[in-house]
Amino acid sequence: MAISCSEHSIEKVTFNLDKRLKEKVVALKNEMGVSFSSIYNEAIADYLRRKELERWELAASQAAEDQEYRSFGETVGEDDGGLYEY
Repeated sequence: MAISCSEHSIEKVTFNLDKRLKEKVVALKNEMGVSFSSIYNEAIADYLRRKELERWELAASQAAEDQEYRSFGETVGEDDGGLYEY
């Protein structure tokens, strides 16, 4: 079921959660006075940001090891930064 909310679409999801982990989330929810949804949304958004960063770091590491790419980078780096008219 999707609910439209201004520019965002909200969809209800169901998932399994370890009982001890849920107890900790319930305690946090009560302490902070927020909803389960806000905690889950923030946690998932943070997880996605970290995974995206890991993907960028892996790609940068692979690029640094790629001799052809490094050679290209060195060639591009030799540009004097001047403006050219075409």
